[in-house]
Amino acid sequence: MHVPDPHRPLTVLGIESSCDDTASAVIRHAPPARPEILSSVVWGQTALHESFGGVVPEIAARAHAEKLDLAVEAALGQAGVTLSQLDAIAVTAGPGLIGGVLSGVMLARGLAASTGRPLLGVNHLAGHALTPRLTDPVAFPYLLLLVSGGHCQFLQVDGPDQFTRLGGTIDDAPGEAFDKVAKLLGLPQPGGPAVEAAARHGRPDRFTLPRPLLDRPGCDLSFSGLKTAVLRARDTLVSTQSGLHTQDQADLCAAFQAAVTDVLAAKSQRALALYLKSNPQQPVFAVAGGVGANQTLRAALQQAAEAAGVGFLAPPLALCTDNAAMIAWAGIEQLRAGAALQDFVARPRWPLDQNAAPMIGSGKKGAKA
Repeated sequence: MHVPDPHRPLTVLGIESSCDDTASAVIRHAPPARPEILSSVVWGQTALHESFGGVVPEIAARAHAEKLDLAVEAALGQAGVTLSQLDAIAVTAGPGLIGGVLSGVMLARGLAASTGRPLLGVNHLAGHALTPRLTDPVAFPYLLLLVSGGHCQFLQVDGPDQFTRLGGTIDDAPGEAFDKVAKLLGLPQPGGPAVEAAARHGRPDRFTLPRPLLDRPGCDLSFSGLKTAVLRARDTLVSTQSGLHTQDQADLCAAFQAAVTDVLAAKSQRALALYLKSNPQQPVFAVAGGVGANQTLRAALQQAAEAAGVGFLAPPLALCTDNAAMIAWAGIEQLRAGAALQDFVARPRWPLDQNAAPMIGSGKKGAKA
């Protein structure tokens, strides 16, 4: 197998299929220049899942199997690159919906076998965690809030494969809570953008919602009780006025969004204090993941960083949600760090910090990622 010199220019194909976005991208990195995103193709599946009120794993896996090869073809075409010109192929190997992950891994294995290119199995969360270095010259270590539909954790990123979890959610991730609240209030999916749009017209002080775990030390989070509080407030409105009005939706969304923002901002302050104890030379606090696209949350996190005297970084919105550019970049980071190429398997769960204790909400299937 052809193994590239990690110090020379690298061109890597990325493949991502961990949830409901079929994605492929090509990244080129020729040090000392900044990385170039030669192409990034992301095909969503919202229309396929809309009537079910959430992502159906079997439907997602089938859609990936049907479109992944077309996404790769489109990414290569847009980049003006052939398979023979690639230095490596990077694919999401987990965590995620196992059917989708397997679809991507099997395609990547076929491409690697037919071309002789090295194949790298990338942790989807590492893709998000390393995105700040794709967009900006960020030095290790930096603090990251990974906040998405399936995950929420504070990570100190010390290297391409060195992550220390400072805290995380013990139950629902914020993105999951946004989706569930949107469903409770009769708003469309995906819930994050729908709740944020409704909240712009709402009064966050109309309803008093809890700020879970703020009365306890540490950086762990919980959002399940907050979602339940919205449900109870909705039911009270429905029973007293025989329905839910548009303004009620907006006010509940504003109150919910404010509660999530307050919790994440307060916990970020605690995480920043822990991070600064490592005496980083160029301290940076970054946010990644789909919920990081929420403008109200971004503003609150930036204020927390500025109060701590730390630089703040939020990647472009297109790189916050699932994409393959981050997977290709994570592959390049691994190669640059001299990571040994090894065989891998598709994994539904794959915690970044292998030394951290499982989160309370990990359940029977293993550690929460």
